[in-house]
Amino acid sequence: MSKEPESLQEAVIYFSNSDNCIDYLAIRRWPNGKVTCPNCGSDSVKFNPARRVWQCASHHAKRQFSVKVGSVCEDSAIGLDKWMTALWLLTNCKNGISSWEVARAIKVSQKTAWFMMHRIRLAMQDETFGSKLGGEVEVDETFIGGKARNMHLDKRERRITVLAEKIKLSVFGALERGGKVRTVVISDRKRAALTGKTVEATPF
Repeated sequence: MSKEPESLQEAVIYFSNSDNCIDYLAIRRWPNGKVTCPNCGSDSVKFNPARRVWQCASHHAKRQFSVKVGSVCEDSAIGLDKWMTALWLLTNCKNGISSWEVARAIKVSQKTAWFMMHRIRLAMQDETFGSKLGGEVEVDETFIGGKARNMHLDKRERRITVLAEKIKLSVFGALERGGKVRTVVISDRKRAALTGKTVEATPF
């Protein structure tokens, strides 16, 4: 791998090369040099340089995978060149950086830059840098707020069964058996909101 960038200009040039982006991520994701399948854990994989993906020797669903799978960049149409430059900016600006600055630097909309920075910052709070929950995962939602125990019985039943979503905060949580817990505030308990948050609660 060529010399890593030390300035924003160098970062833009360096990450404009797709191979550099893949190498940059792969070396950090698999530091021992052995690429493993994110689905079965096998290290018997072969790289396809034409498509820039690996293929697992074992026959199972999703046997082909890219370096983006299981990372902050997964399920995003934004190119690795922009993701890596944004990541470089956030980790190298000691005084912080706004989404407007990132948007100007990588030439995306402010809304897109905010989305990227939000994902990256959430991942940086996680010791596994945003890896998705795996194994057996339990999910549930609840209301937080208020002191129902201090209410009159009639008032408590009315507020909890009728007004709960209006006077309390709705929270969605996902628990990995024997592992991590992730939570996110949701607008309501409808199916559309909950199925969407199963992705957002696992930020990378």
